[in-house]
Amino acid sequence: MASRAYATVAAFVAFFAPATMTHAAEIKLIASNAVKEACHDLLPAFERASGHKVAAVYGGTPDITKRIDGGEVVDLVVLSAGSIDGLIKRGRLAEGSRVDFVRSAIGVAIRPGAPKPDISSGDAVKASLIKASSIVISSGPSSVYLLGLFERMGIADALKPKIKQLGPGASVGEALARGEGDLGFTQVSEFVTIKGIDYLGPLPSDIQNVTVFSLGRHASAPSAEAARALVKFLTSPDAAPVIRHSGLEPG
Repeated sequence: MASRAYATVAAFVAFFAPATMTHAAEIKLIASNAVKEACHDLLPAFERASGHKVAAVYGGTPDITKRIDGGEVVDLVVLSAGSIDGLIKRGRLAEGSRVDFVRSAIGVAIRPGAPKPDISSGDAVKASLIKASSIVISSGPSSVYLLGLFERMGIADALKPKIKQLGPGASVGEALARGEGDLGFTQVSEFVTIKGIDYLGPLPSDIQNVTVFSLGRHASAPSAEAARALVKFLTSPDAAPVIRHSGLEPG
């Protein structure tokens, strides 16, 4: 699967290069950890195709939002669609610049040796949560949904003593690998490359929540034209195989 994905991007590089190999610029990108794996392969391909360079920083939604609201100037921001819309409304990102990039589902993983929970349905997940001794969640969009889900299931109070919510940017998968919890939930793309965990799969469809992650151009982007070229590259159908390989779906 990976070889097909990379071959597709290689073909895209050959197509894209002739139109973009002038006026090289550095593009500053700040992005959610949810898209880090996809960008790990796509950004070097874009650099080879365009001659531009991309300086990418990844983190959690609260920290990124705080940085941009605090006046940090970059070229592109990748956050949940709602967070991008909020930054546009507050004048931090350019009006009309939001472009949906990927869709991300919530996944489930356990530390090796932990009891394997039943995640075949919403009711099964509820029972598994009640049985779990410790649960790890992030501080990103998935955790907002999950905490609301636990409330709707009527088990929030019972789960509260055993939930560990990580700080912004911290990895649920890495926490499980270190033995800091038995059962963890976060974006699927944030589990796929973590060693030392057992990834079980996505939440079942009856309780799944899909987050759209979007690109937004900064209102004062220093390299606005190059940033537009990067948006075009990342959202091309030819980038889809790499996106899917990272555990995401094209937006």
